[in-house]
Amino acid sequence: MTKRTIASPVMGVTSPVEPATLPIVETFHSVQGEGVWVGANAYFIRLAGCDVGCPWCDTKHSWNPKRHPRQAIADLVTGAIAAQPAFVVITGGEPLMHDLTELTDALRSEGLRIHLETSGSHPWSGRFDWVTLSPKPFKPPLADNYAYAHELKVVVQSAADIAWAEQQAERVIPQTIKYLQPEWSAPASQHLVFEYVLRHSDWRVSLQTHKYLGIR
Repeated sequence: MTKRTIASPVMGVTSPVEPATLPIVETFHSVQGEGVWVGANAYFIRLAGCDVGCPWCDTKHSWNPKRHPRQAIADLVTGAIAAQPAFVVITGGEPLMHDLTELTDALRSEGLRIHLETSGSHPWSGRFDWVTLSPKPFKPPLADNYAYAHELKVVVQSAADIAWAEQQAERVIPQTIKYLQPEWSAPASQHLVFEYVLRHSDWRVSLQTHKYLGIR
């Protein structure tokens, strides 16, 4: 990777500027497995780092950003362009632990549509075409972040999560599409979600279809 240079204030000497980087768990080309855009062609950028601490998290290996290499934003954009996806999904970990402004600006400059999957628990950065807000009781969203949500997705493990979902629904704008997603390792949660959605027509069921298909 070629480093950029900037002029030094002393005698016009230039000095190298390190390219902007982010800690990355993985990038991959697949289909969106959940929510409104399920089945759509998507390129995923999974950032490292999360302090939310969900006990049932299926990507706990992403929590410590120091365990994952930093990649140049320019290289991330190159990978996304090569995939020719319908959209790029920035996920984690918790992606808002990082300033996403430069990454989203770079992707947008190439005409790419950008989606975000976040718990909303950190200050907002970046510009997105679609936002999936998945609030967690372990570290709730910041108050200002509810307004960004196009879809609300609440993971349900027990009846307490249904009550949490109801509280969260009161904080998003009326146009937000609302999903309950059974927690994969808790089979009884499927019945909870199914029965609730039958009684509350403003909610939908979200399934992790990629797991049923055996894909990433």
